[in-house]
Amino acid sequence: MNDLAKNLIVWLILAAILMSVFNSFAPPPEDKSVDYSEFIMDVQNERVTSVSIDGLIISGERRDGTSFRTVRPNVQDPGLMDDLINNNVKVIGKEPETPSLLSQLLVAAFPILLILAIFVFFMRQMQGGGGGKGGPMSFGKSKAKLLTGDQIKTTFADVAGVDEAKEDVAELVEFLSEPSKFQRLGGRIPKGVLMVGPPGTGKTLLAKAIAGEAKVPFFSISGSDFVEMFVGVGASRVRDMFEQAKKQAPCIIFIDEIDAVGRHRGGGYGGGNDEREQTLNQLLVEMDGFEGTEGVIVIAATNRPDVLDKALLRPGRFDRQVYVSLPDIRGREQILKVHARKVPLDESVELGILARGTPGFSGADLANLVNEAALFSARANRRTVTMEEFENARDKIMMGAERRSMVMSEKEKTNTAYHEAGHAIIGRLVPEHDPVHKVTIIPRGRALGVTQYLPEEDRYSLNRRQITSQLCSLFGGRIAEELVGGIDGVTTGASNDIERATQMARNMVTKWGLNEKMGPILYGEDESQAPGGGNTHYSEDTSREIDQEVRRILNDAYSNAKQLLEDNRDILEAMKDALMEYETIDADQVDDLMNRIKVRPPHQWDDNDFGNSSGGSSTTIDHAEDKNDSIGGPVEDV
Repeated sequence: MNDLAKNLIVWLILAAILMSVFNSFAPPPEDKSVDYSEFIMDVQNERVTSVSIDGLIISGERRDGTSFRTVRPNVQDPGLMDDLINNNVKVIGKEPETPSLLSQLLVAAFPILLILAIFVFFMRQMQGGGGGKGGPMSFGKSKAKLLTGDQIKTTFADVAGVDEAKEDVAELVEFLSEPSKFQRLGGRIPKGVLMVGPPGTGKTLLAKAIAGEAKVPFFSISGSDFVEMFVGVGASRVRDMFEQAKKQAPCIIFIDEIDAVGRHRGGGYGGGNDEREQTLNQLLVEMDGFEGTEGVIVIAATNRPDVLDKALLRPGRFDRQVYVSLPDIRGREQILKVHARKVPLDESVELGILARGTPGFSGADLANLVNEAALFSARANRRTVTMEEFENARDKIMMGAERRSMVMSEKEKTNTAYHEAGHAIIGRLVPEHDPVHKVTIIPRGRALGVTQYLPEEDRYSLNRRQITSQLCSLFGGRIAEELVGGIDGVTTGASNDIERATQMARNMVTKWGLNEKMGPILYGEDESQAPGGGNTHYSEDTSREIDQEVRRILNDAYSNAKQLLEDNRDILEAMKDALMEYETIDADQVDDLMNRIKVRPPHQWDDNDFGNSSGGSSTTIDHAEDKNDSIGGPVEDV
């Protein structure tokens, strides 16, 4: 029976008691009232046959059969009885009514009961009872939200892109559904499962799917809900949560962001009396203390496993870790299919192409992508979501919204067209580079233009040839400006290109071992030093050699890219003209320009116009220069 039903019964009983008390004091039905003087005259005229005297109240009956009632004045009237007897009036005396013991107790206790009822009502409200959301006295109770097995509709079919993680937790479903299968052979299911992974990868969704598949209750709480300013509150909430869970066993307790309460103890946060540490201690005891928690599985999620206390990760507590990673290209396509069920898709939509163009996207990012595409389609009053809306949604998420209202001079626009054409041409000419997908000079976010490359598959490592090709394409924009306007015509738009190229070349020398002279040696910095201090682990001569090799790598890439652009100056001019005319050109139009043929009109976004990009594969790099900012810089790939 829930609290609402209990409170309703209490109030019904209280109402019945009050009604009985009020009824005991209710006056009897009134007869026709007459004046006392009129009553005396009727007696003397022998019109009264009988009377009943009850204190000052006199009621009776006349000879004509009518009844009456009168009140005797509060004065002595010794002649009343003589008048009644002399006039043949039958006098009936009424025995004084003695109230029952129950009525006396109710009357005496009524004020106390009323005060007590009001006090209990307000105390329950303060403690969060009566169906309330919690009061000031409920801080010792667990804040975990309970979902029953019937309320959870999420299953493994709703979780995509994390096949390995689903396999790791699949046996939890089998244990919750059929525990005797494991107990018969002496097996013990892990008491705790720690899900680790970047934000938005579906850790909470996967935990809910486990409960949905097993049809068991699901307690959900955040790690920060345990910690309060009052000492002992967190530990009390942990105890209360596990007590509730044992009553619902078998069940699942899900603790999101457990690093809020499970950090290393003794880290200078108040010593042994720190409230957070006391909460962690209680959690450790509940998970693997003297009392068993059979049938209660604790699932926690965090993206900071490095800060968790070692006692929390030992076998017997969170003794299984499930890494929920960012989805690969196949996983992204599966996730897009799950979210695309809710929107009407046009025949032109190719989810595989979208998966290729969204490397590094988490499940939450892909859900946002589908939602943004649906919003674009709704603004355009379309009945279905086309590939054009998905392209616009992806560009908005990765590079920002279009700024078509931004006023650019013709000179600035032309310079941006040369810059983006330089990126695109070098990206097509160098070996093992991702194919060009789109080039635009429409401002987005902080960028005045964007050159977008679309990888054909996810890449987890790069060889030296691929890195060198990326260095060349990074310098392509600056070299194009230099060829057109000379060294004095180069703008600040390439500042982020230079920053990224420099960092990449330095990593080749100091981290990746891709330089013959310096060899496969790590030349790192002392991370214990403050940022900017940078105590190095090598001599000044080695530092000078590293700088020389970085300069040489960058100069070689710059020279190679410049030679390529000089040899294809006609393509540079043609691509500039196409960008000035169409503002955005796609892979097919870039193919026409590279083949020195007439540029075809822009795509009309039908189902035959997608998936025609070709070339190498690497991570996506979206080059976009903000020439209004001295920092400048391309938009990094997601």
